[in-house]
Order: sequence, then C-alpha cells, then structure tokens
Amino acid sequence: MKNPSSDGLLEKAKAYAFLLLKFRLRSEQEIRGRMKQKKYPPEVIGATIEFLQKKKFLDDAAFTRAWMDSRLKRSLGLRRVKNELKLKGVNASVIEQSVAAVKDDYSEDGVVADLIRRKLQTMKALDARK
Repeated sequence: MKNPSSDGLLEKAKAYAFLLLKFRLRSEQEIRGRMKQKKYPPEVIGATIEFLQKKKFLDDAAFTRAWMDSRLKRSLGLRRVKNELKLKGVNASVIEQSVAAVKDDYSEDGVVADLIRRKLQTMKALDARK
C-alpha cells in the first residue's frame, strides 16, 4: 500500500483540516466527518487527526470550553449546550468537566430573568389590549 504522505495526500488533508479550523475550533468528530465527506482514506484521516492533536490544534476539551462560553453568552441553557456538544461528538466526561467548571459562575435563573426583562421591554410599546 502507498504511503499517504508520498503523493502529498496527507499534506492536502492537513491543509483541509487547517482550513476548517481557521473559521472556528472543531471537535475531533467534526474534522473526521468532514474529511470522510471529502473521501480521504481512513489512514490519512487518522494521521491528520494525530498530527493536529500532537500540535495542540485539535483538543476536544478546549473546543468544549470555547463552545460553552460562546453559547452561554447567547443566553442558551446548559442542557441545550450539552446536547449540542454531544451531537458534535464530544466525550460525555469532557462535557461534564466543562459544565462543572462553568456551573458556579452561571445562573440559569439569572439568564431567564434577563430574557423576561428584555421581552417585557419590547412589549411595553404594544397596545395594552394585545
């Protein structure tokens, strides 16, 4: 069997992975899935993932922290964020560690109260009968 790096396929795969990571952090499963869609052979995908992890470009724990930070700032609940991370293929233990880390600083009650306050502000302009 041909060495994946001999014909530049590994370099093309790395370049594609870097292109994906340029826009936002991604989970290992996301990178793996996108590379499968592009029809890269499994050994090239594995070598690319291993390279990215070794160089710290691909880290599910860092991805999870960043995803949670960005989603919680948008007033989304912890349950929804956890479900999104599961869909992105992040390990359940990594998700739980990140939830435990943010739980002390995050108040769902406060987020709900803020959403209600903002909704009431927009409703003040409505006719009382509506």
